[in-house]
Amino acid sequence: MKSEKNIFWAFILNFAFSIFEFVGGIFTGSVAILSDAIHDIGDSISIGLSFILEKISKKQPNEKYTYGYLRYSVLGSVITTFILLLGSGIVIYNAILRMLNPNDINYNGMIIFAAVGVSVNFLAAIFTKDGESLNMRAVNLHMLEDILGWIAVLIGAVVMKLTDIRIIDPILSVIVAAFILIASLKNLKSVLDLFLEKTPCGISVEKIKQHLCEIEGVVDVHHIHVRSIDGFHIYATLHIVTNADTHRIKKQVREELSEHGIFHVTIETESVGEDCEEYECHIHSSHAGHSHAHHHHH
Repeated sequence: MKSEKNIFWAFILNFAFSIFEFVGGIFTGSVAILSDAIHDIGDSISIGLSFILEKISKKQPNEKYTYGYLRYSVLGSVITTFILLLGSGIVIYNAILRMLNPNDINYNGMIIFAAVGVSVNFLAAIFTKDGESLNMRAVNLHMLEDILGWIAVLIGAVVMKLTDIRIIDPILSVIVAAFILIASLKNLKSVLDLFLEKTPCGISVEKIKQHLCEIEGVVDVHHIHVRSIDGFHIYATLHIVTNADTHRIKKQVREELSEHGIFHVTIETESVGEDCEEYECHIHSSHAGHSHAHHHHH
């Protein structure tokens, strides 16, 4: 599997590199490099985790996980994001301390390290460029941040070498950390939306209902539930009231939904006048009778 292999290589590159970086930070006395190292070690731990969870997420659905394992990939994204948030916090704290008492910095060493940093992370970013899952996106996000972070460090090192203004170093590291913080929070939001079963982005239940009611023979549509497991696969369940040939209706409903990007559909049909036991009381509790309402009609 391409994405797995790529995560694995990104992990190896990143881990070896963060150790090299840590040494570099101590050697040059640059808090920007050290803070990058902390973030990178966090990164590679989360990439390792992502690798394992991405592997699990490819497993087929079974009795225990009837929806499959896709959420494991999302879990990778959550853990990765939290590690990043923590890392950014540590970095900002250290940078502020450093602003209060600046220290000597080996500018040449810093320039060399930053140059290597840009190139290694550029490679890792190419490896993880076409990620399919949210998890891969989180990993790739790290790579991009790392490149930007290193470019900033590189420019900062050159400027400091020319001007000897030491406070540039901690200021840089705060900017990088803030950038990562904001990106992580955005990522966290999209993951929380999934866990809270929010209707997936770009899907309007209102529109779907409208379109389905236009199908000839469809009297009413209710109980439309749309959810996504991993941010890519969208599932829908719904009840359709009709006296027409249910076979045709179902086919048309599936066609209509596939135009909305929904390919996993469970349809319950009811004839006109049949009391949907849930429909009566779904205002009070939308869960009544839910468990036995979802029979597949083949």
